[in-house]
Amino acid sequence: MPPALIAEQILNGLQFGVMLFLMAAGLTLIFGVMGLINLAHGSLYMVGAFAAAAVAGATGSFLLALIAAMTAAALAGALMEMVVIRRLYARDHLDQVLATFALILVFSEGTRWLFGSFPLHLDIPAALKGPVTLPGGIEYPRYRLALIGIGLTVAGGLGLLITRTRLGIRIRAGENDREMIAALGVDISRLYTIVFALGAGLAGLAGALVGAIQSVQVGMGEPVLILAFVVIVIGGIGSIRGALVGAILVGLTDTLGGIFLPEFFRLFLDPATAANLGASLASMAIYILMAAVLIRRPTGLFGARA
Repeated sequence: MPPALIAEQILNGLQFGVMLFLMAAGLTLIFGVMGLINLAHGSLYMVGAFAAAAVAGATGSFLLALIAAMTAAALAGALMEMVVIRRLYARDHLDQVLATFALILVFSEGTRWLFGSFPLHLDIPAALKGPVTLPGGIEYPRYRLALIGIGLTVAGGLGLLITRTRLGIRIRAGENDREMIAALGVDISRLYTIVFALGAGLAGLAGALVGAIQSVQVGMGEPVLILAFVVIVIGGIGSIRGALVGAILVGLTDTLGGIFLPEFFRLFLDPATAANLGASLASMAIYILMAAVLIRRPTGLFGARA
């Protein structure tokens, strides 16, 4: 396989990974701080994509579309936390799963009622259309390269927020001992709402960015949610660094597995069998990776040891 094609696929895997990180970072914060299993997190990804498509269609501005996506998802997340989620913190995980699954249905049908059943289109901004030539003569889409840059920038900013700000100190303290920080005078309900809105805004941003290269449609968040859960299990629940590393590992494994496994089996099998077997194993590769990590480190790569 030509080196340029290998490099292109590595970049595709990295781009997929950093988009997964935007989903997984909010999910791991919510679960780490609140101990809440939120199946409706993928719906916030969908809300961001639809908000971006609607605003971009009305204004023609992709920047305004991104701002609208983050704002709409954050507001939806804050409202969800105050109206529904707040009543679930003291309940067991089964109640949380059932309630947030119901929210998926509410968001899906509400979005269908507002926008219809047909997919919406979100255009790539003109400045980011076309390819860019990278070292080695590799032609790579400018927009996908921008996605990598945006994702890594957000990861750096989120890391600084968690480690260098008063809010970040409270978030980390809330992960370790929420009763103690409440006793010290921190408004835990307000902290939970802020964390939930932050996680929702990141999911909405991811939905808007990916919506420009995929279709914006009802239910688009559920497949990504499954991968986001895989990411936080691999990286370690509550760890932003773990979410980033886990997301990149999942992105590279999924992308490169789909390319190289069929090629590998083609060395000693007929093309049709090699393609089928390679595709089947590629779809399982990220779960095999997760199992391997859990065997070695049951709490994930960067999770706190039990």
